[in-house]
Order: sequence, then structure tokens, then C-alpha cells
Amino acid sequence: MSEQFDCNGNLLYKISTKLAASSYGENELMSLIQSLYIRQPPLSPEDEPEWFEYKIKETNMFTVDKYQQIGFFPKEKAFALRYQTAGMLETALRKGVLGEDDIGEEFPRNLKLPSRRPSLVCENCLCSLEQDARVRAFHIMDPKGVLDMLLVFLEERGSGVIPHPSFDDSKDLDRITPHLGTWKGRSVTKRSGVYGATIAEADTVAILEMNENGQLVQDIRCTSDGSDVTTSVHWTGSISNNLVTFNGGFQFTLLPGGMYMGCPSDVAKSVQESKSFHLELCWLESPGKRQRLVRTYDVEGLAVSSTYYLETRQ
Repeated sequence: MSEQFDCNGNLLYKISTKLAASSYGENELMSLIQSLYIRQPPLSPEDEPEWFEYKIKETNMFTVDKYQQIGFFPKEKAFALRYQTAGMLETALRKGVLGEDDIGEEFPRNLKLPSRRPSLVCENCLCSLEQDARVRAFHIMDPKGVLDMLLVFLEERGSGVIPHPSFDDSKDLDRITPHLGTWKGRSVTKRSGVYGATIAEADTVAILEMNENGQLVQDIRCTSDGSDVTTSVHWTGSISNNLVTFNGGFQFTLLPGGMYMGCPSDVAKSVQESKSFHLELCWLESPGKRQRLVRTYDVEGLAVSSTYYLETRQ
């Protein structure tokens, strides 16, 4: 199952998808073959469901390392990738909503196709801690460096229906409250690359709360292993519906099921001002535990590291 959201966290479309993956070769010669299956809109209520197959370009250890700048956490079963185009995502949206025979002349209301020349497309993937399932979330930035849309895939291994409430937003009117509180945990930071070295491991404390003026206040403290030095980040922001905007130019889009996706309000501005920036996926799968994956980019917009967090509420 996949869902398309706008930058304010509003659901645009929900599409049924399946992903088939296989590999051949060993070690450095291993290649990954993937096909995305997209359920077609039925022509009539009596029709049996049909699935369109989209073959994703074959990936090997060289291409995923050099071109997609992977951030890989094998133990935690998490990864981050960059894409140069949004072709696969456009196909998923177009075929899933319009059908295989669409010629692209008319679009249903609310459907939004990504730019053919996005400034940045980033995929973050987190695996469930409770079942054999995962979330793959895509940030898609428009050519000007502003968030264009978010696309989230919730997938379970096998062919059954996912018995998971993450995409059921009928009881999800208050999306910020589950994230409030004090979260303590550990982080692992790795350089980009299949064999990216571990740069640092640290103890972390993240506090998100609402002050008496109705503002959101976030404090993050990090103490690296082997060091007595603690670094701190303090942000103050405001919330409007499902969009949290911090004074430092960073924003959270709150999504159903305990998820949020974070990014700069304007990536192009960060690059122009020679500032590094990051993209974030948070998945609060149960009330007391959450995972976060943060992808860090340098001043030229190249992915340099990824950080995985596992945190529990205090």
C-alpha cells in the first residue's frame, strides 16, 4: 500500500502496490532485481483486480554505492537512498490512479505528479520492530528546492493484507501528541556507501513539548561514546494543522500512524548559504518506542552520512 501526501500532510491518493525482489551473484557481484506491481483502477465493479508491472532498473553494488549514495544499516535493517529522477514514483501514481492505458491528458482531482526534474529525491526505509513489515518514505523536492510531495509505502513480506493501523487516519486527528515527551536512546552514524564506516555512536535525549505560549520547543542532546562533550540543539516552532515549522528553517510534516517527515523549508536557500541540511523520517510504531533515520547533506547538496536512532519514551 502506498499513499501520497502534500507538504501539509493532507492525503491526496491511496494506491495498492506490491514489490517483488530477487537477487543473483555474491558479495561485490550481487545484483538486485525489483518489480513494482500497481493495482489498476477497475473498469467496472464486477472486474477482477489487475496489476500493472513496472520493472525497476537493476541495481548492483556499484550503482547503489556511486549513484544512489546509500546509507546502509544492516543490523537495524534500515537504509537511505538518493534518486536522480522521480520516474518510478510518477509511474506508480499515474498507473495506480489513471490506469495502464492513460495517455496523460487528464488527471483526476487532487492527483499530483512529481516534477520530471526534481532537485532532490530521497528514500528512507525503516523496518518494523514488531512484525515483518517496513516503511519506505520518499521526500520529493521540486526544481526550486521546496518540498513538492511525500510518498509513503507500507509493505509486509508475503502476499497477505497488512494488519497495521499506520495508514488508518480515521482516528488520527491529533498527530502531534504521540510525539510529545522525552525520548532517550542510541544513535549510529555512518558515512554514505555500501561499506560506509561508522563515524560515531552516541547516547541521545530528544525533548519535544508545548510551552505556555502554545509554541513547540524541541531540545536534542547528544553525547558521543568516548567523549564527555554533549552537543545541544534548541528549536522553537509553531504548528498549523499537520505542519510544524521551526525558526531555524526546518519543518515536520505530521502523517498518520505516528509518522513524521522532516526537511528544510527551502533546500536551495541552504545550498546558497553554504549550509548543510538533513532529511528525516520518524516512525513511532508503538506508544513508547520509535525509530528515526536522518540523512545529512553537505553544502553542495551531496549525501555524506546517515544516522539511525532507536529511542524510548521516558
